[in-house]
Amino acid sequence: MNRFVLNETSYHGAGAISAIPDEIKGRGFQKVFVASDPDLIKFGVTKKVTDLLDAANIAYTLFSDIKPNPTIENVQAGVTAFKDCGADCIVAIGGGSSMDTSKAIGIIVNNPEFADVRSLEGVAPTKKACVPIIAVPTTAGTAAEVTINYVITDVQKNRKMVCVDVHDIPVVAVVDPDMMSTMPKGLTAATGMDALTHAIEGYITKGAWAMSDMFHLKAIEIISDSLRGAVDNTKEGREGMALGQYVAGMGFSNVGLGIVHSMAHPLGALYDTPHGVANAIILPTVMEYNAPATGEKYRDIAKAMGVQGTESMTQEEYRKAAIDAVKQLSADVGIPADLKEIVKPEDIPFLAQSAYDDACRPGNPRDTSVEEIAQLYKSLL
Repeated sequence: MNRFVLNETSYHGAGAISAIPDEIKGRGFQKVFVASDPDLIKFGVTKKVTDLLDAANIAYTLFSDIKPNPTIENVQAGVTAFKDCGADCIVAIGGGSSMDTSKAIGIIVNNPEFADVRSLEGVAPTKKACVPIIAVPTTAGTAAEVTINYVITDVQKNRKMVCVDVHDIPVVAVVDPDMMSTMPKGLTAATGMDALTHAIEGYITKGAWAMSDMFHLKAIEIISDSLRGAVDNTKEGREGMALGQYVAGMGFSNVGLGIVHSMAHPLGALYDTPHGVANAIILPTVMEYNAPATGEKYRDIAKAMGVQGTESMTQEEYRKAAIDAVKQLSADVGIPADLKEIVKPEDIPFLAQSAYDDACRPGNPRDTSVEEIAQLYKSLL
């Protein structure tokens, strides 16, 4: 049996945020808890949504205690702020950080027995749906607006906790490329490569099946066609990435990922490495490692990325073609090729154990070990 969980409603395209006030009023919400990070507030991105709330006379409280890699403390502060303000829904504006923080807040508010944030790690047996969330992404990469996953950093233990819960998915996703137009090139590249990693890992994960394959292959195609343009801030590129990353999220949220994410998570926890950058650097190396366990799927990946002549290639040729296509896209958008400037060799044992313990690791198509993951880190230095 396969399960598929998606938003109740989603809006797509330029100007989609205009639907937010009607969604709030139509669902009978009285006060909104707007969760957004400080930079988005500073540069007026959040204001695009709060201006709509003001015009519709919708009461709201603004919460901005959110870090790029949200922490247990951010979540605890958010739970307190939500309870104090008397809100009955959340509008999460931002990248994965704002949406992940909002998911954790919403889960704890409606499931107070999980007030200890660490108890949410893995697949927590929560009973109630979280506070209703309307998710408004400002980056084209995490797809947190359509997933049942969120990641919170445990600063004390230098690790990221991957939480998986069908009760945390936003009820409404509003995917408006205009909300992403102010992303700088570096962030656009990093989040875009995160989206590509979602699509590729989701396509080859152990849990993949016909429906998820459909989403992932289309996502690989859209992202490969759109990311270079998005980095150059073209309208077509932005629109393509807004859609492509969401389509990837529809898939991987329901079937899982693999050790690219497992290896990227501890880099974010220990060094505060941007998640998309870590994924992009690690992806080609892990693709090569995983190739023996992927059957003919790399032929499909290569074809979706625009490689010509895949039907006449040998297995070795199409696997190399898929990996080379990923490397080329990553290089074209300015992602570093290795971890030399990020990882300290003495940290590799800790990183490898953390990656092995990560919730994404069991989905990897090739069974692995702490020792093999350590070797993968070393090969990237």
